[in-house]
Amino acid sequence: MIGRLLADADLKRAILTGLLRRNPEIDFKRAEEVPLEGPADPIVLGVAAIGNRVLVSHDVSTLAGHFRQFVRGRGSPGVILIPQLLAIGAAIESLLLVCDACDPRDLEKRICLIPSLRMYEPCVAQSYRSASRRGAARLNRSACDVRSGRR
Repeated sequence: MIGRLLADADLKRAILTGLLRRNPEIDFKRAEEVPLEGPADPIVLGVAAIGNRVLVSHDVSTLAGHFRQFVRGRGSPGVILIPQLLAIGAAIESLLLVCDACDPRDLEKRICLIPSLRMYEPCVAQSYRSASRRGAARLNRSACDVRSGRR
């Protein structure tokens, strides 16, 4: 089970609240608890890595590129990217599924795309948007496929 998450400053508060309401055992730090308002993505990634927390963000346009550079020289518990336009309920359900079905090692140095629930290493794709166009199914390179339980 993945139980330690860090919300980026842009993550909708309703997702945090709803996830904690559904599973209060998940240790989900809010942006207010760790002063992250406005810093560059590499700083946020560093704070998450130091705290051994998976970063959860809506920043699908730039975070994947920064993450790719970040993991070249160091470890990371991983990143979960949620598109801004995804319904809050769907985001909460997907986050719960990822947290319950995956081991922390499944996300190490990987990005999980919600709602597809595909995980990939950042060198596999250029960005979330290009990944979406090509089809997330092609990105699943020896990663945990949460929907089917395959590894």
